[in-house]
Amino acid sequence: MSKRQKALAAIIACVFFWGFSFISIKVTVAIFPPMSLGLLRFALALVFLYFIKLKQAPNEKLRLKDVPLLFGAGFTGVTLYFFCENNGVSLVTASEASIAIGSIPVLTMIADWLGEKIIRHKRIRMAHNEETSVPSRIRARQWLGSLISITGVWLVAGVSLALSGSALGYIYMAGAAFSWVAYSFLTRPLFARCSRIHIVFWQTAAGFICFIPFSIFELRQWGSPNVPVLIHLVFLGICCSALGYWFYAHALEVLGVSICATFINLIPVITVIAGFFIMGDRLSPLQWLGAALVVSGVYLAMWEGKLKPVKIKFLHGI
Repeated sequence: MSKRQKALAAIIACVFFWGFSFISIKVTVAIFPPMSLGLLRFALALVFLYFIKLKQAPNEKLRLKDVPLLFGAGFTGVTLYFFCENNGVSLVTASEASIAIGSIPVLTMIADWLGEKIIRHKRIRMAHNEETSVPSRIRARQWLGSLISITGVWLVAGVSLALSGSALGYIYMAGAAFSWVAYSFLTRPLFARCSRIHIVFWQTAAGFICFIPFSIFELRQWGSPNVPVLIHLVFLGICCSALGYWFYAHALEVLGVSICATFINLIPVITVIAGFFIMGDRLSPLQWLGAALVVSGVYLAMWEGKLKPVKIKFLHGI
């Protein structure tokens, strides 16, 4: 497999884990409050990633200059994201929440475009010691693919144009979307000087630490878990948190932030299809059409055809 094929396999595995995670969250959150659940799953992830790091990068040390980016990415992509999402879902419908998350690809591309204007060079894709600019026709396909996939998410979620939740709920969900975009852009510069496992391990550590003060206030709300709940918790910790973020970092390094963000829109598709097979949920023809649009949009966004990107000199510190 080529590097790009491995990255695509990683992001697909990642969104499958995250798509199925909503079923496990529904089971475990009845026993552990939202932020405590985050603390527990990322504690498991931290232990799992430690042993991987011990094998793959035992001598890679934490450098002071990397701390702001590692901590910032860990806080925004782990603690802040789950804080906003968990609180937002409690105040708006799950369908409306999925639409907010579906806005991540467009927000990412807008942020990328603004970044170009600031640094005065074309959009770049990180790939070890060099980056690649994206031809305009590829960029147009990415925009179109993102918009098609968002339309598909609307249909999958079965959302009407009427807003039913509270204003605070929409603010929370917007915060979740923006925090994930921030996580992606804070992570990207680290690939120039750190291994993927080093990045994900310390981001997980930062996110875990930031969960602690929130979880202290939820201690009295903890229930008594049974075996099925613990199995779901292990799945969330190992597959969704440890492997999910590790795979996402792999894809982010090779494919770039915009393409990876577009794949996020596959999550609600996987969730509703999982509900169809596991929970017995019934899907309407419009939901199946929406799923097809999401898949088509993601494929369009990541397809580069025969165009060959132009290599430019890598700029450290971007």
